[in-house]
Amino acid sequence: MQTIYAAKFARRYVGPTSQWTRERWATSDGDFVDVDWCQDGAPQGEEAPLLVLFHGLEGSSNSHYAQAFAAETRARGWHMAVPHFRGCSGELNWAPRAYHSGDFEEIGWMLSRFRSQYHGPMFAVGISLGGNALMRWAGEMGRAATQVLDGVASVCSPVDLTTSGNAIDSGFNKAVYARMFLATMKPRALQKLKQFPGLFDPMELMAANTLYAFDDVFTAPLHGFRGTDDYWDRASAKPGLSRVQVPALVLNARNDPFIPASSLPTKDQVSEHVTLWQPETGGHVGFTAGRFPGDLKEMPWAVLEWMTQHG
Repeated sequence: MQTIYAAKFARRYVGPTSQWTRERWATSDGDFVDVDWCQDGAPQGEEAPLLVLFHGLEGSSNSHYAQAFAAETRARGWHMAVPHFRGCSGELNWAPRAYHSGDFEEIGWMLSRFRSQYHGPMFAVGISLGGNALMRWAGEMGRAATQVLDGVASVCSPVDLTTSGNAIDSGFNKAVYARMFLATMKPRALQKLKQFPGLFDPMELMAANTLYAFDDVFTAPLHGFRGTDDYWDRASAKPGLSRVQVPALVLNARNDPFIPASSLPTKDQVSEHVTLWQPETGGHVGFTAGRFPGDLKEMPWAVLEWMTQHG
């Protein structure tokens, strides 16, 4: 209920809708990524911090959490940017690759690009899938991450992809959430097949009724994994949390329907630079506060407050 309520009913911001300016970045493989910059009275110059927000599965700058963070950065006078994973900005990308939960190479390229053009304080937040990829990057980079960012945070991220994937593919989650994700992922994959005939078997794709089956046909082989099991195992951020050297916040509600509490990292599994926040409630990015219909400002405020104090 918290998950659905936050996404569908709670207030995302107070005042006017956030305004975005889009910038297209060319990639080294002849493709592109679209970056949306929040223009809601953002300060000029580099004295203010920059927040880079990586969206979740099938997300964008229009997602409820992105709009809530935009409102909070506006209130603080921060800059904010939302880089879209390939295919998520409303236009099909040009290359065969798409995006996946452990895409830390793409995260690294994006962050390096931001750092090359912005020299003030810089933080990154990843939501769900984006948070797993971001923490995967932080674990891979180790101390070098501190040369790029002042702090990172993941929000409701499935850092153990196998456990979370199995949870989404079961019971109520399969009937509601898996079906919702597949409703947009399958058509996009078929568009990709038109670009690159023979990329995968369309009959197997259409028969997939779980994220596991979809990843086995499309995501895993397209990105160099042997199958879903190999993908979920190698792409999970949890094993690398002990190597994180940049200030990091890992926030997960213990009643998240996608992420069983038993799979959440414990203090002995992370480095001294990682702070674990595991409130009992909040669902999947479902943190709301205030009287009906409630609003989403509490979580972005808390995350940015943590970054201000620890970055």
